[in-house]
Amino acid sequence: MLRIWKTEVEPVEKTYIVNGQVYLDHRFTQATVGMEAGKLQILPPDCPTAGGAVFDASGMKLVPGFIDTHTHGAVGVDVNGATAEDLEKISCFMASHGTTAWQCSILTDTREQTEWCIGEFKRHEKMEQNGADLVGIHLEGPFLAKEYKGAMPEHLLKKNDLELVRHYQTLAEGKINYITISPELPGVQEMIPALVEMGIVVGIGHSGATYDQAMGAIGLGATVGTHVGNAMRLFHQHEPAIFGAIMESDVYCETICDGRHLVPGSVRMYCKCKGLDRIVAITDSIMAAGLPDGNYHLGVNDVVVVDGDAKLASNGTRAGSTLTQDVALKNMRKWLPYSLEEILPTLSENPAKEMGLWDRKGSLETGKDADVVLLDENDNVVHVFARGKQVK
Repeated sequence: MLRIWKTEVEPVEKTYIVNGQVYLDHRFTQATVGMEAGKLQILPPDCPTAGGAVFDASGMKLVPGFIDTHTHGAVGVDVNGATAEDLEKISCFMASHGTTAWQCSILTDTREQTEWCIGEFKRHEKMEQNGADLVGIHLEGPFLAKEYKGAMPEHLLKKNDLELVRHYQTLAEGKINYITISPELPGVQEMIPALVEMGIVVGIGHSGATYDQAMGAIGLGATVGTHVGNAMRLFHQHEPAIFGAIMESDVYCETICDGRHLVPGSVRMYCKCKGLDRIVAITDSIMAAGLPDGNYHLGVNDVVVVDGDAKLASNGTRAGSTLTQDVALKNMRKWLPYSLEEILPTLSENPAKEMGLWDRKGSLETGKDADVVLLDENDNVVHVFARGKQVK
């Protein structure tokens, strides 16, 4: 175990994790993982460790930190009402479950409230951070189809407004990384090239788009299917629809592995159709994650959670999840005929590549952020390092 971590006087500048099985190039091998100034060094297993803290990881597997690109909250905090301090509370909770980077998903809301959320995100950036790395903002809407709105407030949905997104991106100083749109809405497809030029990853979802409309959006630069199979028009042999377009193309496929949004057979089908390199295991969690059943909210909506299942109080529509990524990993291990080595990229490498974070996150490589999760023989998250700092 940890022999030296820090003193009351000053922190140890370098840490070595030794004796663990390290996930490198999609397989486990012996190596020493060095962490200094928040960055990784992959070293030979017998390298000298003098002058640094030594963490003994015997019997454990070292894997890249998980990345959750789509979540609305946890531990009593809803992103749409989260202060900077609240966002840090989510970050610390996520880190305890192996998630070392995340994007906060702002549900469709008023312009004023969305601006406030962006302001709190920017304030959080200036705070001392001790949990998962909050890397950007996901706007889920407001350009979404009312017929597939799910938990979106219908009266706040819009058809198109590129200048509104430009305004939000200016306020966010470029930190809006991702937006979900419905490609069948008037003027929305025409927005896609400009959104991409702004540095925003475009996802399609909450949509009744035809196959041709969805393929048109993909051709213009959409690269993600948002929580595929949920809040979207489904496949028919005479009209494959948006679902069929996502399955056929090589866009990334957000997958909620909670057993409620998708049953195990659907997850297996997605993996076969898309290939594991296009599956992104998100949580779509709400403020009830990490808390007991009860009454909560999601944006402007009241939500009731029974047996861990979150639904709108008004009509019983499923409204996000209470999932964490460590549970998603264990579910996938139970449901899928793949090894741990094959499944891990769905939680790390794929979301990093999807969101343009691959140069610094998503794998254990020298020079990347020191985001490391230690698993035991049953895939339980035992210890977590986020940017080199032990957070569990």
